[in-house]
Amino acid sequence: MSPRTWSRWHRHLAALVALSAAFVAIFHRDAADMIGIWWHSSTFTHCLLMVPMIGWLVSQRAALLKPLTPAFWSPALVWIAGAGLVWLVGEAAGVGLFRQLGLILMLQGAVAATLGEKLVRGLLFPLAYALLLVPFGEELVPLLQTLTAYISMLLLHLSGLRAELEGVFITTRAGFFEVAEACSGVNFLIAMLAYAVFAAHLCFKSWTRRIVFVTAALATTIAANALRAYGTMVAAEIWGIEAAGGIDHVFYGWVFFGLVVLIVMLVARRWFDRPANDVAVNVAGLDGVPRFAGPAGAVAPAALAIPLLFAAWATLIGDRSAALPATIPVATPTDWTPSSPQKMAWLPRFDGADQTIVRHFADARGRHVTVAIGAYRRQAEGREVVAFGQGAVDPDSKWAWSAALAPVEGAKTERLLHPGPVLRDAATWYVVDGAATGSPRGAKLAGLRARLLGGDPRALSLIVSAEEGQGGRDAIAAFVSASGGAQAMADRALKTR
Repeated sequence: MSPRTWSRWHRHLAALVALSAAFVAIFHRDAADMIGIWWHSSTFTHCLLMVPMIGWLVSQRAALLKPLTPAFWSPALVWIAGAGLVWLVGEAAGVGLFRQLGLILMLQGAVAATLGEKLVRGLLFPLAYALLLVPFGEELVPLLQTLTAYISMLLLHLSGLRAELEGVFITTRAGFFEVAEACSGVNFLIAMLAYAVFAAHLCFKSWTRRIVFVTAALATTIAANALRAYGTMVAAEIWGIEAAGGIDHVFYGWVFFGLVVLIVMLVARRWFDRPANDVAVNVAGLDGVPRFAGPAGAVAPAALAIPLLFAAWATLIGDRSAALPATIPVATPTDWTPSSPQKMAWLPRFDGADQTIVRHFADARGRHVTVAIGAYRRQAEGREVVAFGQGAVDPDSKWAWSAALAPVEGAKTERLLHPGPVLRDAATWYVVDGAATGSPRGAKLAGLRARLLGGDPRALSLIVSAEEGQGGRDAIAAFVSASGGAQAMADRALKTR
């Protein structure tokens, strides 16, 4: 490498470091949140290993890419603008996933803006692999819980063991088992995705084999987790439930994940088609004059200005709020009367709510319902109607999610279970920008529109619940119908005069 080329590389690498540092400084809250999730959540601790893995992937390509000519690349400004838009959507909708994804995309854009198209092509896999640093996948927990429970039931029946299934709860002769969130296997599934993508890149050249390998690795992880749950219940039949729990706690962990990885690699080894000494990246066709190169004095400042504009926009729209009624009204519908709380206490969770109200009602047929409302003058981080751990199931209570039910007037309707067991049905409506919906995604989109376009910033979480032995889902439907519907209940709750 000539001194002139080396000096050029120094200038571009310095610009990359400066631009990346500026992006992290501007969006420091999102960077800190993401690293905090890696450090504190067992589901994403593998991301701490991914950072040096990405560094290793880059180092494998460094010697091959040094002869290439870096350039300030003006099309990367479109990349950065798109990343800024993703971040703004996340900021407006209160979705940390989008904000953190936007930050990673902006850092990728910084690489493209300061090194150019040809270097991006040479670093394509490390850049793409960095997307897996964004914490995602916890929304799969209910699906994985249900899938694990169904597979376990199938294996129990094939083994000739009697068992009954209620949502994610399984009753056998040995005892009562819950496929809890921690047992869903989501942490191993997400870690396996990161590992399988990395291994597929290193061990295979064929895209078909790579896709088959990743798919098979994920399927094996799900099946292995269900087999572990089944084994725990079989062990309880043989040695008792306490001994089985001890075995499960010893076996279930990263040792379990390591065994699954070992099995996957041993089975797939015969189909590896990439030699161990294969070059990290083929640089043929990457030499020559870079296309669409722009002057440093224009590209670098523009790349910095774009995120600043999105951050300023978010600041302008971020603090709007509106008044709530002094007391949230809950009307008593015809044929229903106010009543006292039930013996088995249930309370939802509304973190950050400006007002919380809980009312109990009964009718002449002995049906009892509880109406709970969490009201927000505006939504923001830590005070949202749709967020993990919010709503009908408080993670700190003894109530647990059991199963999804048929919707009541479009509500998110689910069955909860308390040790005993006691079953309770709950229907949730999210009221955002004045409209009631049972769709968490629809509520997020409505909040996004309201925040970006000047709609009503207020929001409600409206939950109507009833124990199964006191009417359950049917009691909820009857109460809401007698109240004129969920939208009418929401309108009354938000009326300030």
